Amino acid sequence: RSIDAFKIHLPQVAVFGGLRLALGQSYTLRWSLAGNISDKFDCYPGLDASREACEELGCVWAEDTSNLDVPYCYYSSADNGYSITELRYSASGATANLTFDQGSRKAFERATPPISTLALEVKYHSNHLLQFKIYDWAKPRYEVPVPLNLPAAPEGSDRERLYDLVLRRKPFGVQVRRRSTGTVIWDSQLPTFTFSDQFLQISTRLPSHFLYGFGEQEHRSFRRDLAWHTWGMFTRDQPPGYKLNSYGVHPYYMALEEDGNAHGVLLLNSNAMDVTFQPTPALTYRTVGGILDFYMVLGPTPEMVVQEYTQLVGRPVLPPYWALGFQLCRYGYANDSEIEALVEAMKAAGIPHDVQYSDIDYMQRQMDFTLSPRFSGLPALIEKMQREGMRFVLILDPAIAANDSHYLAFERGLQEDIFIKWPNSSDIVYGKVWPDLPNVEVNNSLDWDTQVELYRAYAAFPDFFRGSTQRWWEREITEVYSNPRNASLSMRFDGIWIDMNEPSSFVNGAVGGCRDRELNFPPYLPQLGSRSQGLSFKTLCMEAEQLLPDGSPLRHYDVHNLYGWAQTKPTLDTLQKLTKERGIVVTRSTYPSSGRWAGHWLGDNTAAWDQLDKSIIGMMDFSLFGISYTGADICGFFGDSEYELCARWMELGAFYPYSRNHNGNTGRRQDPVSWNSTFEALSRTVLNLRYSLLPYLYTLMFEAHAHGSTVVRPLLHEFVGDRETWDISHQFLWGPALLISPALEQGIREVNAYFPPARWYDLHTDQDVGFRGEFRSLPAPLGHINLHIRGGYILARQGPANTTFYSRQNPLHLTVALSDSLRAQGSLYWDDGVRIAAYEDGVYLLTSFTATQNALEIRVLHRGYVDPNNLKFNQVKVLGVASAAGNVTVTQGGQQIASPHVVSYDSQKQVLDVTGLELELGQDYKLEWS
Repeated sequence: RSIDAFKIHLPQVAVFGGLRLALGQSYTLRWSLAGNISDKFDCYPGLDASREACEELGCVWAEDTSNLDVPYCYYSSADNGYSITELRYSASGATANLTFDQGSRKAFERATPPISTLALEVKYHSNHLLQFKIYDWAKPRYEVPVPLNLPAAPEGSDRERLYDLVLRRKPFGVQVRRRSTGTVIWDSQLPTFTFSDQFLQISTRLPSHFLYGFGEQEHRSFRRDLAWHTWGMFTRDQPPGYKLNSYGVHPYYMALEEDGNAHGVLLLNSNAMDVTFQPTPALTYRTVGGILDFYMVLGPTPEMVVQEYTQLVGRPVLPPYWALGFQLCRYGYANDSEIEALVEAMKAAGIPHDVQYSDIDYMQRQMDFTLSPRFSGLPALIEKMQREGMRFVLILDPAIAANDSHYLAFERGLQEDIFIKWPNSSDIVYGKVWPDLPNVEVNNSLDWDTQVELYRAYAAFPDFFRGSTQRWWEREITEVYSNPRNASLSMRFDGIWIDMNEPSSFVNGAVGGCRDRELNFPPYLPQLGSRSQGLSFKTLCMEAEQLLPDGSPLRHYDVHNLYGWAQTKPTLDTLQKLTKERGIVVTRSTYPSSGRWAGHWLGDNTAAWDQLDKSIIGMMDFSLFGISYTGADICGFFGDSEYELCARWMELGAFYPYSRNHNGNTGRRQDPVSWNSTFEALSRTVLNLRYSLLPYLYTLMFEAHAHGSTVVRPLLHEFVGDRETWDISHQFLWGPALLISPALEQGIREVNAYFPPARWYDLHTDQDVGFRGEFRSLPAPLGHINLHIRGGYILARQGPANTTFYSRQNPLHLTVALSDSLRAQGSLYWDDGVRIAAYEDGVYLLTSFTATQNALEIRVLHRGYVDPNNLKFNQVKVLGVASAAGNVTVTQGGQQIASPHVVSYDSQKQVLDVTGLELELGQDYKLEWS
């Protein structure tokens, strides 16, 4: 019976008026979910949707030519066909069965019919961590073999939990509410829920339009655009490109609620998938296998969300101190003499340079664990660089050449049965990657596919899940480090760069093609930019078989996204066993928890202006993912960088945690000494500035490792109460205290920078900028990057040098930036820079700094390390001292001590500068001034 009704659309609220429902009578109200265009949930997400197929599913077909991204086929009711039975609550969660109504129709049911009975498990792991898992209880299905840090028993109590759970019986849905505000942060009672063998789908309404994360993809702003966009997730050898998934997969997001509270959601699923955003606001997950295993962290602040997420997946690795220095690489070095000349030129120009690489050029025919005759002098050069305080990083690819009977790495791999094979077979799945056939000369004038066909060797892929593979990998790397056949060819590297580990292949699937069409072309192909070529595009066949250490077989279809993840820990373990130092691993392919063992560079970018701001977005994404040691190839990998672009990129790249200039062999050199003396001076200035701030950056890296904090920090993490920061992508913070506002466009000499509501001081001039909570145009001549210190914080700094080996021996100093309340605080973490597990073993110093309007207290919180360089603080600069200051006294243990210091006060800048101090690192002091 029709009624006189109207709807008023408020945030997730529909109001029906004009009703005449008599008290004492029973009624049912039904309404269409698609009355508003933003509520149209796609009923047929495949590209072959048609009116006939849509209406056969009982859905509505309506073509909307005004917005081509709006689905034409959408659900007409809220029913998803599943209902809850046998619901049981407990103090630690809930369990239930989900039963499918066989009369319901679902997308793709002919090819992959819905599973009739599912199990639901909800676990209250802690006050801020909730898990809900949906799986087939009758038949084991693949589950992700990535260990998470979950409490053995529930922590906290019902009274302290930040969330409430509501399970909707029919249609089935999970609803999670923030207890303190009542905000619904997850609501999956929607018609899209589907669970079949090769098509799993679930949607949720979102509490706002402010969603961040998911990766690894290039997108145009840190906040994700919810206007009908679909993003695929499947690891690919895919250079950064809009809407194209690149090297890693991170099915994780952080969302802000309208009141500024934040939460995070991880879907622990490693199958190919995509997510669709729509302006409801809502998102829909679609994956082609596994189970639905969700983990929610409740924050409530953005920074707490990251800390809770990294507590779950693992804290970021603490890199060695030298890895924070500037690094140089190129694909295309002709020989070791070219590298040596570059190192000498950087030294002569006085430009800081800590780490040198060679790309695959150093290998013989691009084969791992070999050395080209053109680089026979590289082992001696590495030793020379190390004597002068530098470090060397070696690149390794996973694919092993199989066309050379004398290649020990392949022969021993065969003996130890380490390679990925066809199912139910002893035959290896062969692809092609970089290794060349023996006795050929590549004709680079031919097109790429012809080169691959004529010149590339067959390549076998190690299965890094197997314990035998990990032992083989360790031995092969060890023989590069200490060559048992010729000691003079031993390469004593300090770090390892693992590339091409998506895994990448230059033929689709395998030499000769794939054998199982259903796995390589599942009924639903996520939107990955290559649907016509299936999941095996530029990688292995999905039916290829891998083995867990216990011998359990896995389809590559399920674990493809984990290939680089599985390679990473064995690489770090091997490196540290060889070097007896912390070392670094930099990996291209990542998955949740990869940050425990490695850093990541943002891939084969292009020398283009738009890559500057996209690199900032990428770093902020990876901050959310718990991978702190991140940066982009400075000046771009593909193509020729031009002068101004490279100069601006050097300015910005000096503030990447992982600061490396790297380019490909098709462009001109772009290192700092390849331009002119002006460029050298610019590079020297900005890198000296970076090096002076390394004690602060190292402390941030420690905070990330110990507590899960972010290093590159979006402004909203510190100023979530200021909604202006929720949309800022072109500026970022180092930790809480240093604001970085780079120039990102060609030809500009000013930047429009936002200053959140706090006191800010120009790092270059020490002056209070005098404004806050507004955008300001700042001068940005070429060679200048705008940096501002936040009032209320203290930065430990150090004199720069050409390498961190020498800068670590220079005196320390403190910059104290007083807040409006004339207070400031900070800390310094210090160890020997290379010891493995220095923090875990307690072999470190942790010093706190606390300032008031007329005093600074230095207090050692942990005294587990004595620096051999007898480091001292020789300067304290206090910003924001409003009245003339002098008569500085230094006390230790309550007793005044002699200190040959000099005091100056700049009344215009309001800066108190105390120099000539001799305050030993690792001791407590108090400075007071009148």
